[in-house]
This record gives sequence, C-alpha cells and structure tokens, in this order.
Amino acid sequence: MKKTVPAESAASARIDATIEQMEDWRGETLARVRSLIHAADPAIVEEWKWEKATSPGVPVWSHDGIVCTGETYKQAVKFTFARGASIADPKKLFNSSLEGNMRRAIDLHEGDRIDEAAFKQLIRAAVAANTAALAARAARKKK
Repeated sequence: MKKTVPAESAASARIDATIEQMEDWRGETLARVRSLIHAADPAIVEEWKWEKATSPGVPVWSHDGIVCTGETYKQAVKFTFARGASIADPKKLFNSSLEGNMRRAIDLHEGDRIDEAAFKQLIRAAVAANTAALAARAARKKK
C-alpha cells in the first residue's frame, strides 16, 4: 500500500531542499525569513505552487489565503505579499512592486538586514487582511 504524504509536509520538505541547495546568502536569507513568518503566525501553512516544466515552483505561506511567496533570484530573495497594497507598512519594508493595486514585495539583497519586528507585523497584518476578506465573502454568500 502506497503511503501518502500530507501536502504541507511535502511543501515544507521542498522548501527545506531549496534552502539546502542554495549554498550562499540566498538560502540563509530564505531560512531566516521563513522562521520569522512562522514566529509571527504559528498557524501559517506552507505550500509549494506553480511548478511546471519551465519553473521549479515557488514556496508559499498561507493563512485564510496566500500571505506571501518567497522567490530566489541571482541578486535577490523576493517576498511578495498577495494583499500588500492593502496593509499598513509604517517601517517602509516594501521596496518592490510598489505600483500595483494588490501586491507589494520586499527584495532582500546580499548583506541586507530586515527589521524583524516590522516584518512580523506585516505577516500578522496580511493574515488579518486575508481573514477579513474571507469573512466578507462568507457574509455575502449568506445574503
């Protein structure tokens, strides 16, 4: 009998493998920010999405919807918040994708440091925005 692996366990294993394969600052950055995400919201779910022949896929952290994704590039590690445009960013961590109506991103480059407390607050705000949107959809369906 074939044993199935829960989707979250498989996604977490893929993220672990991605971190291990990157033997430079990008793997360290992805691992550090991943730990901040889990510290900010212990109920966060790890997923692996958008894998296809031309792309290995992307780590995704969700709670009542996508909170953020983590992509690695040669010169940056990018954390894109699905509802970033609708959440407060008092410490101005968002530094990429600033012109869109939905998303905002944080690009981290080699040697960059992130304000950990402010980042955790962004995670909590993104979760709150997702939860509010989910509740609003549910209320509309009841009508």
